[in-house]
Amino acid sequence: MVHAQFDPTARRELAVAAVEAKTVKDLSWREIADAAGLSVAFTTAAVLGQHALPEPAARAVAELLGLDEDAVRLLRTIPTRGSLDGIPTDPTVYRFHEMLQVYGTTLKALVHEEFGDGIISAINFRLDVKKVADPEGGERAVITLDGKYLPTKPF
Repeated sequence: MVHAQFDPTARRELAVAAVEAKTVKDLSWREIADAAGLSVAFTTAAVLGQHALPEPAARAVAELLGLDEDAVRLLRTIPTRGSLDGIPTDPTVYRFHEMLQVYGTTLKALVHEEFGDGIISAINFRLDVKKVADPEGGERAVITLDGKYLPTKPF
């Protein structure tokens, strides 16, 4: 049976334990995703409490991290999503907040001009992060957000 959470506390505690196990076992998110058989972005989000994992993936992740049967159950439970309360203080997360503060209205204007009235789904969604060389020296982060467009339907 599919279950949903009401209180995110248990998933937050599981995320802390999972990240601790990941660190102790010196695993990468890629290795955890490979065990789950899912993308790195989706698996990472799930382990951090933002998605439910299918049972085989939940079992594989729990086994790899040395987590118990309660962890498997929690990893399969539909979470209460949302990991940010207020303005983020972590510099990396804050920069994404800042990017949306600066470019959010631009993205909205361009999406609506191109597609019309609607939204970009965060459920039917893909995320990818790549490191590429910067022609001016150093490295650049290329972040691809790929969501299905869902038009507003009058009723």
